[in-house]
Amino acid sequence: MALNLNACPSGDEKVVLFGLLLETNARLAKEFGTELEAKCDLPLAWFDVLLQLRRNEFGRLKMNQIAEAIVHSTGGTTRLIDRLEVAGYVKRENCANDRRAIYVAITPAGNAKLDEALVVHLAFLDNSLATRLSEPERTTLSDLLNKLIAVA
Repeated sequence: MALNLNACPSGDEKVVLFGLLLETNARLAKEFGTELEAKCDLPLAWFDVLLQLRRNEFGRLKMNQIAEAIVHSTGGTTRLIDRLEVAGYVKRENCANDRRAIYVAITPAGNAKLDEALVVHLAFLDNSLATRLSEPERTTLSDLLNKLIAVA
């Protein structure tokens, strides 16, 4: 069956908007990832995991919670955590309530590395967001993005 290009034109504003979201995300992630690796020797995916762990009040999450938060497959997350553990940034802990579940907790070395990376992150955000968007624009953008990711 042939695709009817007139039924869903590539110029449709929704298609264009989604493309802009993807491109913006990809460009910002690539630029920040490059800067983070150069200045902190920390891959962007590692930064993301450490930040998710820091945001949790106990500094730990179950493996499936990490996978969901960073939008990775379970297998990919396991390999990622393996590398972070070898680096000393996280440790695995048994769950007292569920012997099958494993927590991943940020270590003091992980917290120190995240602090170092956050300095780079904030400078990057100042250069890439704060200089391009006013505070009201950033608030509006945040509100709109939160609206898009909200669970229906």
